[in-house]
Amino acid sequence: MPARSSSLAAWLRLERAAGIGPRTAVTLLDAFGSPDAVFGADFPALAAHVSPAQAHALLQPPPEATRRLLDATLDWLDQPGHHVLALGEPGYPELLARIPDPPLLLYIRGHAQLLAGPCLAIVGSRNASVQGRANAQAFAEALSGAGLCIVSGLALGIDAAAHEGALRRCGGTVAVVGTGPDLVYPARNRALCERIAHAGCVVSEYPVGTPPVPGNFPKRNRIISGLSAGVLVVEAAAQSGSLITARQAAEQGRDVFAIPGSIHAALAKGCHMLIREGAKLVDTARDVLEALALSPLLALQAARLSTPDISLTDIKIDNSAESGSGMQAESALLDALGHDPVEPDALLARLGWSIGEMSACLLVLEMAGRVERLPGGLVQRVFKR
Repeated sequence: MPARSSSLAAWLRLERAAGIGPRTAVTLLDAFGSPDAVFGADFPALAAHVSPAQAHALLQPPPEATRRLLDATLDWLDQPGHHVLALGEPGYPELLARIPDPPLLLYIRGHAQLLAGPCLAIVGSRNASVQGRANAQAFAEALSGAGLCIVSGLALGIDAAAHEGALRRCGGTVAVVGTGPDLVYPARNRALCERIAHAGCVVSEYPVGTPPVPGNFPKRNRIISGLSAGVLVVEAAAQSGSLITARQAAEQGRDVFAIPGSIHAALAKGCHMLIREGAKLVDTARDVLEALALSPLLALQAARLSTPDISLTDIKIDNSAESGSGMQAESALLDALGHDPVEPDALLARLGWSIGEMSACLLVLEMAGRVERLPGGLVQRVFKR
């Protein structure tokens, strides 16, 4: 068996051994150094580190299903842009390796080097409000423009909006999925997933062919937080799965951020709960960047990151040669809108701004009731009577 196949076979065997979870596997790897050495050990040596039942399970020959999985994985790896990273190998994300239960294997589609850069997770409700999705997209775009890679879970709602915003700027985006790397869930995000695989990367701890089992999604949340220096929760109900990610982040020593909302909004309850528990209240991208710059997990230097003022209540935009105040920028955008519905691309051409500048200013005006979004993506000025 070629060296690559032999090594991968041992990792798959360890990953799928009965009764051996990530924490126990890490214990074994610390003791023996590699999966091959684990399977080369005898019962007394194994029983010194795991239970007798686990030691017996490790001594069993690999089942035929594991051999078939090896063949399927090797076929998947032969496709361009597909990678598998094992715990401890060069390129395995350092922050993720530090959590108590890191994945033994990461299946990756796209640019694996993004996992080694400065990352921030953005998560929130699947049933997000229109405003919540706009906030997620605006924050992701601003933070990606500052050099952060945005990590999320490819779910509907906040996750998808965060990926969309990040794809517009230089920081890139990582989607951590709860299926095998060859499947897409939800199917509605298939096109988005392909864009992420092309411009960012898609990551899974689950082997090729793994279907969307409900229990896999909460489990993968530890990877979303584990890859990141911090987690930003945009919208979350009191029982939201996003709170699992946030609390796992806190347990992992990550910064937790939350955007506040109305006391009457159900989707703000989770964020308010996190803030009461110690999460940092944020309403600008700068708030997040300044906090991360002090994080011992990730020394984000000012030279590497810009600090744009993308705020829900105020915005400063550099429009060509001169920098205008928030009110001047808003006035310029309203003038560019005119009286009729406008496509965003046409509005962008009229203004001569960046996408991030226009999106942020539109967000402020939409919150103020001076702009509305119409079906088909059109934008229209609201005239007060």
